[in-house]
Amino acid sequence: MKTPILPIIVFYLLGSGFVCAETELNDLNEKVETLYFQGNYVGAIRVAKMALKIAERDFGQDHFNVAASLNNLAELYRAQGQYTMAKPLLRRALLINENALGPDHIDVAMNLNNLALLLHAQKQYTEAGSLHKRALEIKEKILGSDHSDVAISLNNLAALYSTEKGYKEAEKLYKRAMLINEKVYGLDHLSVATSLNGLAVLYEEQGKYEKAEPLYRRALRIVEKELGPEHPTVAASLNNLASLYSIQMLYSQARPLLKRALKIWVKTLGPEHPDVATGLENLAQLQRKTHQDEEAVLTEKNAAKIRAVIR
Repeated sequence: MKTPILPIIVFYLLGSGFVCAETELNDLNEKVETLYFQGNYVGAIRVAKMALKIAERDFGQDHFNVAASLNNLAELYRAQGQYTMAKPLLRRALLINENALGPDHIDVAMNLNNLALLLHAQKQYTEAGSLHKRALEIKEKILGSDHSDVAISLNNLAALYSTEKGYKEAEKLYKRAMLINEKVYGLDHLSVATSLNGLAVLYEEQGKYEKAEPLYRRALRIVEKELGPEHPTVAASLNNLASLYSIQMLYSQARPLLKRALKIWVKTLGPEHPDVATGLENLAQLQRKTHQDEEAVLTEKNAAKIRAVIR
């Protein structure tokens, strides 16, 4: 099973309002973003909760600055697989911004993007696709067709199409997003890695292994360089490359990558995160293929315990 590398999370800074209050909030939100990219999700959630309380105190329940703080906290919950915690926050943020800013505002597009990602994770594909398309339409209208924020929506919509086996359309969107990001950021940006990973998954699922491997490797080099060797996104990239090796029966190459990915995920996300379950499931499959049946049974049981948690 594959995991997306660097799901495109959009953190908000703030709009116009009371300068002192917003300075404090912006400082907190910048800290949230820093902690997230360091892989410190627990610390980021603590700061995000503080920011939300301050926003509600200083601006009231229905202000767009409150929506920004709701979004940030929800995205951190989503990154940890706590979907039931994230969803009401994202829906509330979307409603606030639609009422405060209008249905076609760029901030509404960001809300739509993040809610769609959560719905995708919960396998609610129809609603997720509708929200992604609406976000893309808003962004193209306001920002133009070659903006980096447009590439975010292209990547996310492509991932949804790929999940539903719409490979032809997904490939087209991934390639368009990658061209935009390479032009805007250069060849080694994290957004480029997202498209590379998506394309590699797409090729792998079609049996085009020789096309998938160099893309996985390039994506891994980018995320290790940009995020460091122990970030959960690096683990996702390791897991995906390991899965490619495993399907080709290159088990000696797959095993160390899977074990390294699991170690990173447990350390950064905690032992009950869905990505840990994915890693355990992949390791169990490898153990089965290499006749380590007793170890595989234990690994499968540990993964099943994680999957049994309602999210």
